[in-house]
Amino acid sequence: MRPSTLLRLAVAGTATDTVRVVLTAVSAALATLAGLAALTVLAIPTPPAVEEGDVRWSEQYASQLLVEPGLRGGTAFASLLLIIPVLALAGQCARLGAPARDRRLAALRLAGATPGQVIRLAAGETGLAALLGTAAGTAIYFGVREVFDTPDERGRLVLPTDVLPASGAFAAVLFGLPVVAALATALILRGVTVSPLGVVRGRQRERGPRPWAGVLIGLGLAAFAAIGPVNRWYATRDTRPPEWLTPALLMAGGLAALVGVVLGTGWISYVTGRLLRRWARRPAVLLAAARLTADPWAGSRTFAALLAAVLFGAGAAGLRSYFEAAAELERRGGGGLAGNGGFYLSTMDLVDLAVAVAMVVASGGLVVALVEGITARRRAYAALVATGVPRATVGRSIAWQALAPAVPAVALALTVGMLLARGLFGTPSSGGYRSEVCDAGEQLCTDPATREQYTRVEVEPLISVTPDVPLGHLAWLGTGAVAAVLVTVAVGLLFLRAGTAVEELRAT
Repeated sequence: MRPSTLLRLAVAGTATDTVRVVLTAVSAALATLAGLAALTVLAIPTPPAVEEGDVRWSEQYASQLLVEPGLRGGTAFASLLLIIPVLALAGQCARLGAPARDRRLAALRLAGATPGQVIRLAAGETGLAALLGTAAGTAIYFGVREVFDTPDERGRLVLPTDVLPASGAFAAVLFGLPVVAALATALILRGVTVSPLGVVRGRQRERGPRPWAGVLIGLGLAAFAAIGPVNRWYATRDTRPPEWLTPALLMAGGLAALVGVVLGTGWISYVTGRLLRRWARRPAVLLAAARLTADPWAGSRTFAALLAAVLFGAGAAGLRSYFEAAAELERRGGGGLAGNGGFYLSTMDLVDLAVAVAMVVASGGLVVALVEGITARRRAYAALVATGVPRATVGRSIAWQALAPAVPAVALALTVGMLLARGLFGTPSSGGYRSEVCDAGEQLCTDPATREQYTRVEVEPLISVTPDVPLGHLAWLGTGAVAAVLVTVAVGLLFLRAGTAVEELRAT
């Protein structure tokens, strides 16, 4: 198959295929903006020190997050975390209209295409949509730079429009995201057999998921908790840890915990389905239980973006609690935030805003996944309605199927996020050390024979403030996540009447 033919077939399709391509492109554009924003912040140069002890701040910016070099890494990390729900949204959008696409691929196989060609076709469609999205995101990035490139009345810039990421990093974002999207599509289709007579999925698991995801969560918590002891171990030997060690532990631990929570949702769905099937008596609950046990990994696919946002938000709530405890320690006379407690707490408001944006993006992914699920199973739902099951019962079963695993999964994400923050930052404290003071003159204090009789030991009392568990913040975050699930269920049920029409029994 020639590249021109592959390109023409990749852009062909129905209106649903067009919507899928557009949504995938929008997701890629959002991911591009987040990635370029993080790279731009990291590209800000730190001014050289003229004299020893000079403050090396970039005074040309209005935001303190850009001025202080020590805060830029956290700002870039927060921007990169926004990519996680966006990529999860892209994964949900890629599944939109999957049955129709599968039939189109089967028709191509019937026309003589090889299995490798149809996989390259599907990967090319996703990669092309992502490439269009990254190009659009890059154009928006430069447009924003032009708009905010004017200094304020004090000559300071609102955004770092005076720097650009390195060309290699720029190209990695522009072309790397489409390549990753295409490879992910090819990997997903590896377990799918596209024959001339239809599409056959890989063999289903005969037994339910095992709780091995807890191992990943434990490894993530251990990685975060090990950062403090490792740094202290290097400090006792008057050496500094490698620059890559702390970021590596943060990235590996955070990724392991996130993957563990997402995969753990599959086990939660399976166990919840078994419990509901055993103890429930109402038809709607029994239908939901059967679906949860038949496809427990649907929850992991559906709630991945939302759980990532909740995990990040719980960690941010734990960090805010640490800053409040450090500010209280400073008020008690201990070493706290050096007078910057208000600044750090106000910075957390920006983090909470990022969490809110991530949850909105994740809600969009939930809507896409729920509507796609109703559309893909429309024949089964239509058969239930045709045999006498009320449409309201089918709707309640869909709500149970969404909420039953979502509530414990959100609680798990909140707990893990809070434990990550507590393991990383611990309890702020000051004092707790001993010092020797000589009350005599320099001659007597430097003489080993007389120094001991004039020396006394002073003990600095240990002052520590244990951070509170932000139950209110966590409750609002969990309530918002569950409310997002409820809203998306309500939106998805709008498509239920059309999906359960009797005519759908004749759909192929």
